[in-house]
Amino acid sequence: MQLEFIPVEEFYFALTLAVRTLEDIDKPGLVEQVRSRLLEECGQPSTVAPGKQNTFNYVFRVKGADNTPAPSLIVSISDWQDKLRLSSDYGWMLNQQRKPIRTEKHEQRSQFTQNLRSHLQTWLHIPFE
Repeated sequence: MQLEFIPVEEFYFALTLAVRTLEDIDKPGLVEQVRSRLLEECGQPSTVAPGKQNTFNYVFRVKGADNTPAPSLIVSISDWQDKLRLSSDYGWMLNQQRKPIRTEKHEQRSQFTQNLRSHLQTWLHIPFE
């Protein structure tokens, strides 16, 4: 798995309505650790309007992961109410009316989540457990 950072200039073109929460991780200090490492690795977040409940959101295109029939795969790493939130459109795509629909891969979202967590732990050098 390879993550390609999407800067703020491309954010609204990349994020789709099909992105859904994979999991919220509630571990003391994890949000600050991840925020700090992502700032170091990628620079400023993909969004520019931090709020009280959500202060950062880094969005990535995923290379090397199959999300067929969807043409691409997006991952979002953010904070939400002091928890680390991992989101993705894995197992989802937009239909012709631009409404999110499940694909056959939807049943594999928990496995994708585990793969993503493992990748992030290795890349960011942060234990999520």
